[in-house]
Amino acid sequence: MIKKYKIIDYDFALVIMVMALTTIGIMAINSADPSSRNKQIAGFVLGVVMMVFISLLDYLLLVKLYILFYIGNAVLLALVLSPLGSSTNGAQRWINLFGITFQPSEAAKILLILFYAQFIMKYKDRIKSFGFVLICLALLALPLALIAMQPDLSTCIMVMMIFSSIMFVAGISWKIVVAVLSIAIPSALFVIYNAVQGESSILHEYQQRRILAWLHPEDYANSDAYQTLNSMMAIGSGQLYGKGYNTNEISSVLNGGFISESPTDFIFTVIGEEFGFVGACIVIVLILAISIECFMISMRARNRAGEIIAAGVGAWIGFQGFINIGVATGVIPNTGIPLPFVSYGLTSLLSSYMGIGFVLNVRLQSNKYYLGRV
Repeated sequence: MIKKYKIIDYDFALVIMVMALTTIGIMAINSADPSSRNKQIAGFVLGVVMMVFISLLDYLLLVKLYILFYIGNAVLLALVLSPLGSSTNGAQRWINLFGITFQPSEAAKILLILFYAQFIMKYKDRIKSFGFVLICLALLALPLALIAMQPDLSTCIMVMMIFSSIMFVAGISWKIVVAVLSIAIPSALFVIYNAVQGESSILHEYQQRRILAWLHPEDYANSDAYQTLNSMMAIGSGQLYGKGYNTNEISSVLNGGFISESPTDFIFTVIGEEFGFVGACIVIVLILAISIECFMISMRARNRAGEIIAAGVGAWIGFQGFINIGVATGVIPNTGIPLPFVSYGLTSLLSSYMGIGFVLNVRLQSNKYYLGRV
């Protein structure tokens, strides 16, 4: 299963960008919650080991276990809703097995990417069929429903974005793409319209409040918009170069205790306040560069499975980074989702490193393939 590769073919640029982003995250976590720093460092080390190990395997052999990936993913998501699941802030998203607490919905992203990589490659001749797209959607329905029941709307959105990117890269008909966009865009506008029309018939109360707080933050300054307004204030106060790492300034919004979930969902706020516009731009550029590199590797993949794996991970990192930063800056409604490689959370960190490990393997395999052809 472990193949021989040339070290010159290894994508060290991608590895360096990922490790640099994680290092920035550890520094920000140390400022936000020093007690979480050592766990994140341990996750960093373990993640790098897993990434290197996976990158040296043969992804074509691993994806043949796609049915096990799908079943295992569904079982883990179902266990979250069982007595083994644990809840925090009204959401039951974690599970404790053998003394280890983790979040299956984070692992679901890479498991679904691996599942669809093999499933679509196996039936690649049917990809332009509308019936095949419906089958793919039907297979997505179970894990998506289990995630929605936790409830975890933000991860549902992310999974749908990853799925849409996978189907696009796989080569579905443009007619289907146009039809989906024709339905999705008006549906999103209708949801927003429904939220502002008094009592909503399709949204939970907390979801409606979040949309209203996004549209009219001044009316929810002491409730649902409190976090976002303080986040924007903190980022803006960092100005060009920030207030300094682990600053003890009395004017610090973070030190004043005005930002909750600062090590996780609002870690970008810490970076913006302490490292300023320059530091925030570095994080954005790294997220964008990692995502683009994954898509570039996808374009050179030796087969459809490799294309889907690299593009799926690229969409995952890029879209999730946009959503997290968008929430912190008030661009989109508040929804809890970690910033890839930066936010505190071992399940998210390890899952992301596993995804990059597979992308690196796709790159190694594609280089070997092209060299063989030459």
